[in-house]
Amino acid sequence: MARPGSLHGYDVTDHTRFNPEIGTEEEFQQFAEQLKQRSMGLIVDIVPNHMCVTHPSNTWWWDVLENGPGSQYSRYFDIDWSPPKEELTNKVLLPVLPDQFGRALENQQIRLIYDGNAFFVDCQGIHFPVAPRSWPLVLERVLHEMRQQPEGSPDHVMELESILTAISHLPPLEETDPARIRERQRERDIIKGRLTRLIESSDAARMSLSSSLDHINGRKGDPRSFDALERILANQAYRLSFWRVAADEINYRRFFDINDLAAIRVEEAEVFATVHSLVFDLVRRGFISGMRIDHPDGLLDPQKYFEDIQEQVPLRSESETSPGQVAPRRRFFLMAEKILVGDEELRPSWAIEGTTGYGFLNFLNGLFVDSSRKRALLRLYRQFSGWSQSYPDLVYQSKLLILQVSMSSELEVLSRRLDRISEQHRWSRDFTLHSLRAALREVIACFPVYRSYIRDSVRCPDDEDGRHIRYAVRSAKRHNPAISESVFNFIENVLLLKDPEGLSEADQSERRLFVMRFQQLTGPVMAKGLEDSVFYRYCPLLSLNEVGGAPDKFGVSASFFHTKSLIRQASWHNSLLATSTHDNKRSEDVRARINVLSEIPTDWYRAIRSWQMLNRDKKVLVAGDQVPSANDEYFLYQTLVGAWPLRSMNDKEYAEFVGRIGTYMEKALREAKVHTSWISPNTEYEGAFQSFLAAILDRSPGNNFLTAFQLFQGRVARPGIFNSLAQTVLKITSPGVPDFYQGTEVWNFSLADPDNRRPVDYALLGRMLKRLQEAEKQDPENLLDQLIQDPVDGTLKLYVTRSALRFRRANRELFAKGSYTGLRVIGKKQRHVITFSRSYRQREVVIAAGRFFALLGADGSLPVGKETWSDTAVILRKQTTATHFRELFTGRVIATEKRNGNLVLPISEGFSHLPIALLTA
Repeated sequence: MARPGSLHGYDVTDHTRFNPEIGTEEEFQQFAEQLKQRSMGLIVDIVPNHMCVTHPSNTWWWDVLENGPGSQYSRYFDIDWSPPKEELTNKVLLPVLPDQFGRALENQQIRLIYDGNAFFVDCQGIHFPVAPRSWPLVLERVLHEMRQQPEGSPDHVMELESILTAISHLPPLEETDPARIRERQRERDIIKGRLTRLIESSDAARMSLSSSLDHINGRKGDPRSFDALERILANQAYRLSFWRVAADEINYRRFFDINDLAAIRVEEAEVFATVHSLVFDLVRRGFISGMRIDHPDGLLDPQKYFEDIQEQVPLRSESETSPGQVAPRRRFFLMAEKILVGDEELRPSWAIEGTTGYGFLNFLNGLFVDSSRKRALLRLYRQFSGWSQSYPDLVYQSKLLILQVSMSSELEVLSRRLDRISEQHRWSRDFTLHSLRAALREVIACFPVYRSYIRDSVRCPDDEDGRHIRYAVRSAKRHNPAISESVFNFIENVLLLKDPEGLSEADQSERRLFVMRFQQLTGPVMAKGLEDSVFYRYCPLLSLNEVGGAPDKFGVSASFFHTKSLIRQASWHNSLLATSTHDNKRSEDVRARINVLSEIPTDWYRAIRSWQMLNRDKKVLVAGDQVPSANDEYFLYQTLVGAWPLRSMNDKEYAEFVGRIGTYMEKALREAKVHTSWISPNTEYEGAFQSFLAAILDRSPGNNFLTAFQLFQGRVARPGIFNSLAQTVLKITSPGVPDFYQGTEVWNFSLADPDNRRPVDYALLGRMLKRLQEAEKQDPENLLDQLIQDPVDGTLKLYVTRSALRFRRANRELFAKGSYTGLRVIGKKQRHVITFSRSYRQREVVIAAGRFFALLGADGSLPVGKETWSDTAVILRKQTTATHFRELFTGRVIATEKRNGNLVLPISEGFSHLPIALLTA
């Protein structure tokens, strides 16, 4: 169950219930049964890291707010009950106020109310609980007024006196003994019931309560009148504060830097069991086939978490394991949303099937980026934007910025842990908290991957973790020659589990816990610094700025793609193959278009220079600088090239498109944190940018930019179509499980969320599919020609997707178990073809896809046939003996040829109608 109104469900408030806004458990069961009848399974998305803490439907968190460290759920969350600021001892800092506390209080944005059977603090519509031990501050005034009323009932007065006595005997919030916690809960509920009955039966009590609340809530313009309310707030297990203080003082671990989402401790057996109770029950009853684990890098020990699920998830039937047989390590289908960086590989010890596919997404995308033109494009980008900083330095500086403005409280908590560790031994006791914090910040900023995976049960890190730690420390030293190496060496030794002699077991445990917490911090810093900062700042080619990608890695070779495919086939053949997801910065079809720019950097540069000149008078001066900056303008032009619809738009559709771009660019500017940000929006810059955007997209006849832009964009859109089709076929046939995001069965030119969460017109897609099914009964070659002539509605992509998926389903074993062989291409256009074969027993399929279509002239003509592909051919495997192959999309039969002792397939025959082919022997 997510908070009411959630559009995505990640803001979970109750792991044990279905979300009533989506449906009931009975409706879910009906849905699951319908899937079963169609031989389909259901994979659920599990969010084990965090919960939403801004809605009272999160009863665990609300109990913590009411009872503090004495709550039965206090250990469910990562809360520092002894932070540096003494005033926060045994309190949770809640950064929810729209202004400084004093102003919010005296502006009556904080009020005490009585609702139902308890008191609450009403803050902008959210009702925070008030601990019963602080109720006397209200009720004693009620009692005083009731005693003054001669018509009041003595029995009611005595009852209120008794209630106050009962409250005084409640165990304090610091009491953590389980028996005393149960006593406090029991007595609290009794007190609430008694007070409710008193208020309902006594007019005097109701009137006195209303008067007391009016007095406590103060009078605007009279600051002293709010003193009583401030005293009540001071007695709570939470402290309301201005939302901007979160980065410095928040004392609960968050999901990234999102104040609304508090981390939960699934490493605790009780928490794990409770969080997964509903899901495990649905597995046992046969409704769930697998799980997608959201952001496992946030867990204390991802490997143990995966093992716990595999060990504790109930099997659906006894027949799944033989009596006395140990269940296999991967007996249940698990996949992890894990982002790998550089040459990092997925840990083979993890009991999962693979990842959600970001790695594949970027390898596949890289095939369509012309790396031979990297220098030219980078030079032109720097000339246009004035960019001079190196990419590694930008990543480093961005991560430092995140540690300073977004996650300084997490760094502070970790630094104090390290400071306590330094006191364990005489060699490190002279390090100050300041020097440790500074060095730790540098090591985190230099960490080359999202995190390491050291476990508290190991004696030393594995080779990969050790390499990453040493690299981070070495880089931190290089960036900080003025800081003594000794403090960096100390941190390195702690992270590498090199303990000095003579440490107690408790001291060693404290060091291991530090390492585990360190690992939980490097991931969010990398994500916020790279994905949500660098990717919006540095933009030579925006199609590279993708989750799991690297803007400085300009394309991948065919041999690299084949190597990664072989690794996946051998070790992770059930890993997902994604091209679009809810977390993407832009959809697969947007990236496919922007990739075309890598082929034509000179033409691209001429275009944007002319656009810059045409639009120079539309810029606005803000603080002496032109808006937008050259870099933001470059970012915008790429975005427009990628997202511009294929269809012509009426006025309403055009206004909607311009609105989408405006909303997206506001997000992009704030994420970049150069001219504006989410924390401190620069409304003047943003307003000037939106004015510029509106002006350049004005459809008035005199807007020469729009005419020039659409002419160039049309040249890019056509090669982009073929890029999209090529990556679709490669995804469906590569080792792994192809994954399709909502609406991408046809052209989808979405940008980052929330743009990619817009409703999908499934009724329209259903009608398109039905028309396609009817047309397929006729001549497939004729159908294909018709779809190519008018590709605007996306039926062409739907046809390719459906045909390839149907083929995959009909050849299940071939793709599940078949070998993978990267094939060699010969001829004049060999670099324009990616090809491989999949074979199993006597069955073989050859997949070929074209690329770099702008260089083939696809902006003006169809890149097919002998005229385009000349003598280009695929060299088949030595084991292949077939003399003829059938091409799936056209149904044509193609004969093999002998060339220089090799059996080959001529590409001009395979690419007779489309520059993609799926050929079966």
